[in-house]
Amino acid sequence: MRFSALAILAGVICMADDVVYQKPSKEVLDVLHAPGTPVLDVSPSKTHAVLVRMERYPPISEVASTMLRLAGLRISPSTNGPHSARQVESIEILKLADQSKSSLTMPAGSRMGVPRWSHDGNQIAFTNTTATGIELWVSSVASPKPRKIDGVKLNGVLGNPIQWMADNKTLLVSTIPGNRGPAPVRPPAPAGPKVEESAGRAAGIWTNPDALRDAFDEKQFEYYATSQLAFVDLATGKVTPYGKPGIYSGVSVSPDGEHIMTTSIHRPFSYLHYYSAFPKEVEVWNRATGNLERKVASLPLEDRVPVDGVPVGARAIQWRPNQPATLLWVEALDGGNPKEKVLNRDRMLMWKAPFSGEPAEVLKTEQRYQGISFIEQSPLAMVNDFERSRRWVRTFAVNLDNPSQQPKQIFSRDMRDRYRDPGQPVRTPLPNGQSVVASTTGNAILLDGDGAGPQGSRPFLDRLDLTTLKPERLFQSSEDSYEVINEVLDHEGKRFITRKETPTTPPNYFLHENGKVTALTNYTDPTPSLRNIKRQLVKYKRPDGVDLSFTLYLPPNYTPGTKLPTVVWAYPLEFNDADTAGQVVGSQQRFTSIAGTSHLFFLLNGYAILDAASMPVVGSIEKVNDTYIEQIVSSAKAAIDKAAEMGVTDPDRVGVGGHSYGAFMTANLLAHSDLFRAGIARSGAYNRTLTPFGFQSERRTLWEAPETYLKMSPFMNAHKIKEPILLIHGEADNNQGTFPIQSERMYQAIRGNGGHVRYVVLPGESHGYAAKESVEHTLWEMLSWFDKHVKNAPARLGGASTAAQ
Repeated sequence: MRFSALAILAGVICMADDVVYQKPSKEVLDVLHAPGTPVLDVSPSKTHAVLVRMERYPPISEVASTMLRLAGLRISPSTNGPHSARQVESIEILKLADQSKSSLTMPAGSRMGVPRWSHDGNQIAFTNTTATGIELWVSSVASPKPRKIDGVKLNGVLGNPIQWMADNKTLLVSTIPGNRGPAPVRPPAPAGPKVEESAGRAAGIWTNPDALRDAFDEKQFEYYATSQLAFVDLATGKVTPYGKPGIYSGVSVSPDGEHIMTTSIHRPFSYLHYYSAFPKEVEVWNRATGNLERKVASLPLEDRVPVDGVPVGARAIQWRPNQPATLLWVEALDGGNPKEKVLNRDRMLMWKAPFSGEPAEVLKTEQRYQGISFIEQSPLAMVNDFERSRRWVRTFAVNLDNPSQQPKQIFSRDMRDRYRDPGQPVRTPLPNGQSVVASTTGNAILLDGDGAGPQGSRPFLDRLDLTTLKPERLFQSSEDSYEVINEVLDHEGKRFITRKETPTTPPNYFLHENGKVTALTNYTDPTPSLRNIKRQLVKYKRPDGVDLSFTLYLPPNYTPGTKLPTVVWAYPLEFNDADTAGQVVGSQQRFTSIAGTSHLFFLLNGYAILDAASMPVVGSIEKVNDTYIEQIVSSAKAAIDKAAEMGVTDPDRVGVGGHSYGAFMTANLLAHSDLFRAGIARSGAYNRTLTPFGFQSERRTLWEAPETYLKMSPFMNAHKIKEPILLIHGEADNNQGTFPIQSERMYQAIRGNGGHVRYVVLPGESHGYAAKESVEHTLWEMLSWFDKHVKNAPARLGGASTAAQ
């Protein structure tokens, strides 16, 4: 590495060469690469399950390989699938009756996708990604012997390319058209300038980093996204093309298997919006002939959708799962604009096969439609709506077969009110592969939820009577464990599988049957060195009376009374009121595991950590951010004061960090207070004028609230940041609003004003960091930065300062 002598004399170090990837200590690496708990997925027949172990950290050679960024998609041109998709390392089939396991044996170097169950639970189908494409594989469950289906080249660009048909013998797949020819080649010179023009109704535009850029991008998008649908007979291996090649963003089989609804994308494309906003044709085809039966909707380019609004026309089009062939969708009644004053925002329509006549209106929602869950063997459905002005969610029971019947309100709460969250309806698969809410005896359903409360979360399973709306608790995690419902195996809630962990025992799966509990797995502690870490829920108050909390982590073998260097790691959230803002998040009964770029690795270097320190921003939804700076500074000071009062934190050696909006918070805290010795800001946005149509919960535009946008932007206050700050950003950040230019310009602003700043760009990485080398290097940067600027920082003149600037 070479440095400019003139730059060193000027107090600035300019790096002339790239840095090679660094590794943290062996102690950190041992924990980082310890195995995690596999995911358990139960078959539709409830007799078997698959235990899927995912790849944790792919190599940088994969993450930084050639990637096409087209219309919101990240495509690997060599495989015609998603770039750097997470792969499955191993699949085990578990028989629930006797807990016996069978492993799928695949060729060396296989990169499997997540398996998909057949509707009868007797088979699984999955992809295998090679260097040149995506293969189709299947295996039986009774005697697992995976086999490749020859002659099938899958197209995985627009999602999972596999779905089972109702006969459990046939797959409907998306394949690469056999005659598509070679990929487009960029011309050596452009044919002309790129021109965009807008005239008419205003509409806010989000910052989309992977939008199409030019005519050549359009050709590439069409080339790689175009699929040929086909049926695959698993007994014979015969592949039968279905319909014509197209860009299919959705393919859905009717519950009776006689019709197929397709959603196809077509030109004109947009250079501002992603493929989900492109023009679409929604059609129903005959399953047997492939002929068009009915055009459901022709949807235009969604380039005039209001901020926080929805497009006009049909949306959320789906089959009603407990009817043979009935379509259902919603349409906006307010022009899609949430600021319009109307009696009803949406209406729901239903259309039965053979789709003659006009669709029937079955419901109008007062607020914005948020989703529907259909109840098994019942005309009732649970419909959710959302009131934007109060962040309020409601659930109604609606009789779809009798629209004149008044909907019955079941739930109503602030969307951020964890303590009053009733849980989610337990779903069950139907023989046709559709999913519905399981109905129980006596007009009741089952609900499973997190069970948040003042002492932390205690997951539960409830039975809710839809007539009386009285819940009955069937199961709840004990006070000394964290046990969450993984799968309910019957309609009465007497047989279910849980995932249980305690502070000293790792997560394992358990079968509950009429009060009897049987262990399905017996995974041992992969990181026993972490068991000496101490964890405690700490509650305190902000000066304005808002209740706050953090989880205090103390390093292994901590000596009581020792004041430690401390890391505050947080992520601000907006709330309507102080009551919901002060609610406790998480559980103290979780098994401590550390992975990825987690800040908990600081524990292994002797730090105390104030994890998930409350940073609530409380106020009305339209003006909550007007006091953002004052509230986060007050919350941060309250956290440090509490930890210092407990005798665990040295207030003169405190660092702050966060990711994304937490990075934004970090830069603001360094600009507007003297509470911290240094900061770590990962993948953040620092100049709000670059997100002018809103961000997070901010509903006003830059032109409506310029003072708030400028005040909240740490970029505008870069001259105030005097403590060392480490900026880390993925080179290919795909998150709306956090373009890498945000960190690049922030680095230049702090540097230009004489601040101490280090800027690390991770090749090939997105908003989160995936590659083994990137993760290891990020941890090395974080640990080295705070060791130098927090743990071993020289004492401040006059001692610790807690005054806001």
